[in-house]
Amino acid sequence: MDNPKIKFKVLTLNNIAEEGLERFPKARYTFDSKMPSPDAILLRSYKMHGISLPDSLLAVARAGAGVNNIPVDKLSGLGVPVFNAPGANANAVKELVIGAMLMSARNLSDAWDYVRKLGGDKEAISREVELGKKQYVGFELPSRTLGVIGLGAIGVEVANAGLSLGMQVIGYDPKITVQRAWQLSSGVQQAANLDELFRHCDIVTTHVPLNEATRGMVNKNSLELLPKGSIVLNFSRDGVIDNEALVKLLDKGNIRNYICDFPSPDLKDHPKIICFPHLGASTAEAERNCAVMVVDNLRDFLENGNVSRSVNMPEAKLSRTRPHRLSIANANVPSMVGQVSTALAEQDINIADMLNVSRGDLAYTLLDLDDPINDVTLNRISSIDGILRVRVLPRLDTVHQ
Repeated sequence: MDNPKIKFKVLTLNNIAEEGLERFPKARYTFDSKMPSPDAILLRSYKMHGISLPDSLLAVARAGAGVNNIPVDKLSGLGVPVFNAPGANANAVKELVIGAMLMSARNLSDAWDYVRKLGGDKEAISREVELGKKQYVGFELPSRTLGVIGLGAIGVEVANAGLSLGMQVIGYDPKITVQRAWQLSSGVQQAANLDELFRHCDIVTTHVPLNEATRGMVNKNSLELLPKGSIVLNFSRDGVIDNEALVKLLDKGNIRNYICDFPSPDLKDHPKIICFPHLGASTAEAERNCAVMVVDNLRDFLENGNVSRSVNMPEAKLSRTRPHRLSIANANVPSMVGQVSTALAEQDINIADMLNVSRGDLAYTLLDLDDPINDVTLNRISSIDGILRVRVLPRLDTVHQ
């Protein structure tokens, strides 16, 4: 049970772009890297697994897309939403993918290394360059087919960019959303399954989250379907690709190059592998976009109870019609709304407006009330079996002062 408040405390576990932090009104928010009893935690790559979660915690927000560094299941059990910023870094990752394709297609890394090792005067270097450049003959992208696994915000950008570069593009995502489908160019061909994509693509790039369904989804069987001399890119998450199987096929010459954003001892020194230090979203623009998006959504939740771009809670947006609002997170089981309504009716409180939504095992309800709820009714609702969190939102007239 949480009491209404106007001043919110935010714990920042990483440096967050100023453009995002500036969106917290100073009159209603305070934030610091050492904040006791925070209402919210704002972070980027800080690993939260194993840290103690304060009882005061209402929300966690990551200024980025992936949430593997956050104990989402544990927070879900507490009725705490986890927010992220999907798509805010899409252009940054897309540009890195294009750069990686060009590096491999034109042998840029090896060619640069060759030139750096040359010695002698200008004439000697010129002679060696003419003799050595034949080793680095590459190919042009319009002659190749790009396979994009995962057509979310980043995958759609990559697929459309591939078409703009003159490539044939094949995409695979059985769970593509209507929004992303509208954004995807009609020139992108659809693969019925992963095997079909691997059989027909010279370059394959992954853009999926890491979960039980995607762990090792690019494995020995799929990699062996690639045409000889293909390129594999991974700028999604470590674990999506079976590294051991990939290295074996690189050693056999089946695969030309592997470029990824996740260095490890078995990858970083391989002559056919290029590893970057997790640069996918490392642009000033992406950091700014992520911070702004996630702070706006965090504020809307703390002040109004609305949920947008959460990885564990359902989308919930209800325009406020009354000063008094109640938010409830609970297990997605029958009769919850009825029990809450009964408790409010016994205090003679009318529900002016209501939204009830669910996502998997969790449900979330917003209620606008004609009158303020008292402690007895609040405690009664909080004690209902299956209720995870009940919160009285700040009065509408105080939030928008």
